[in-house]
Amino acid sequence: MRDLARLPKAHLHLHFTGSMRLATLAELAAHQGMRLPAALLDGNPLQVPADARGWFRFQRLYDAARACVRSEAHMRRIVAEAAEDDAAEGSGRLEIQVDPTSYAPFVGGLTPALEIVMDEARAASARTGVEVGVVVAASRMRHPLDARTLARLAARYAGDGPGQVVGFGLSNDERKGRTSEFAPAFAIARRAGLASVPHGGELLGADHVGVVLEHLEPDRLGHGVRAVEDPRVLDDVVRRGVALEVCPASNVSLGVFAEHEHLPLRRLASAGATLALGADDPLLFGSRLVEQYEVARRVHGLDDRALAELARGSVRASRATPGTTRRLLAGIDRWLADPHGPGTDAQSEQPTSTGSGSSVTPKT
Repeated sequence: MRDLARLPKAHLHLHFTGSMRLATLAELAAHQGMRLPAALLDGNPLQVPADARGWFRFQRLYDAARACVRSEAHMRRIVAEAAEDDAAEGSGRLEIQVDPTSYAPFVGGLTPALEIVMDEARAASARTGVEVGVVVAASRMRHPLDARTLARLAARYAGDGPGQVVGFGLSNDERKGRTSEFAPAFAIARRAGLASVPHGGELLGADHVGVVLEHLEPDRLGHGVRAVEDPRVLDDVVRRGVALEVCPASNVSLGVFAEHEHLPLRRLASAGATLALGADDPLLFGSRLVEQYEVARRVHGLDDRALAELARGSVRASRATPGTTRRLLAGIDRWLADPHGPGTDAQSEQPTSTGSGSSVTPKT
């Protein structure tokens, strides 16, 4: 079988804190004398039911990890290591999602927090060959006016090159807040040319997917797997061309599906949906990007041509620059053509834009 780590692909669903290496988290906590919950350090994937108590446990652990990120150096390290890990897995495009609100108190405000992530994303792109874009995400747990503030900030830095803001998202417990109240924030982001990439269709079912489609007009939907519960909603997803960022490990870890076999991957693909596999929060769920493709192969029986189509879907659904898109799609074709060949490494061709520091500029 072809090596899935050599399959060129894009990674579109990865959260900033959740991307952290376990060793990095342990080091940051020890350096600051912070005591972490044992469940964060035992190396076992989080397993909780998809109910309020289960989500509370997940959020408590995530918040404990996030509390260890308290400086510019910490933030840069997380972005740098995320890019390095993606490069090792054949990802040539990473769109890392961050809510700068959580880190702003330690670095002088929202704008510096975002600029640090952007600057390191640009530098990591140059070092690793993985083109890194940034998605700014609001939280359902905060007031919709906070989302508008973040959307305006994201719009200032909208762009296409490495290190630029390419999308605007909405994360956290989708059972909280009223989706329609976040529509003005997404309108701000769309006017700036940003992709609309909210979460939906994970903890709530197809009815809520319909609400997200109506009010937030997504280009991509974080998860979206429960759209299969209503054929009309799934048809609407396909008709609109909304890509689904499917994260098998997190869906099972959070109890959305009891087993990997229950994930409707084949049904989504058969319906014509564009799918992009993602790791979501490897720190908590214990698996990164290639392991999601391995689940598709081993559990769902996808052959190499079907796996290549998943990779193509991830690239086409990304906001990668045209050169990176062409390079990755050509690499996927080569991966299929030669069972023993290397495909295309993320590192095989450097991005055309490099640099750091002063290269981060707001859109005017």
